[in-house]
Amino acid sequence: MAETAVAARRSWNVQIWIGFVVAMVAFASYMVIFFRFPITRDVPWVNWLLFALAGWLLWGGISKAWRSPQQYRGKIAGPIVGVLSLATAGLFGYGTLVATRGLPPSAGAPRVGAKAPEFTLKDASGKSVALSALLSEPMPGQIPRKQPRGVVLIFYRGYW
Repeated sequence: MAETAVAARRSWNVQIWIGFVVAMVAFASYMVIFFRFPITRDVPWVNWLLFALAGWLLWGGISKAWRSPQQYRGKIAGPIVGVLSLATAGLFGYGTLVATRGLPPSAGAPRVGAKAPEFTLKDASGKSVALSALLSEPMPGQIPRKQPRGVVLIFYRGYW
């Protein structure tokens, strides 16, 4: 009877469960939100910060459960949830740091220093601009030059 009274008075160790939820959000949010933006797609720093926050919460919750098992729950569930969160972070790390480095090279992409083929693209205002026009016509507000102009092309291979 005394054990049931003690067990009934133990409070939920919410810190463990919040840490687990943050770890799952860190994993899922990359594919749902952060892969859309180059600043978080190439180096998923926001997700790593979320995993660090989850680890800190889990560590604090588990240590609290082990320090005061008569007051807080989570002595058994905490390490299980912690290992699941750590495995999720490891899977995420493998996917973003190792597996993506094995993407095949683009065989048809021009090499550095190669002459680019003629193309026409839309600029920021939606007006069509050809490569030959960029190389021959002066930019608005500039004095015409007799020297040939150059264009810097940047090809971005991201996580599409």
